[in-house]
Amino acid sequence: MQVVVRDNNVDQALKALKKKMQREGIFREMKLRNFYEKPSEKKAREKAEAIRRARKLARKRAQREGLIPGKRRGR
Repeated sequence: MQVVVRDNNVDQALKALKKKMQREGIFREMKLRNFYEKPSEKKAREKAEAIRRARKLARKRAQREGLIPGKRRGR
């Protein structure tokens, strides 16, 4: 992964690098690989994540179709 430093502005380059790493999911992967995760725990975590994603997708779909009200903004 590369980031160009322009006009010796290291802070801006670090910010760009952090944003790229966030988008690629590197921070999340580093956090997960920090400690050993048993295969059974990994399987359970991945299953829970899949369920969470499916529920979120269903909720968004229901909001689009008007079955449930959307988020309230400006409160």
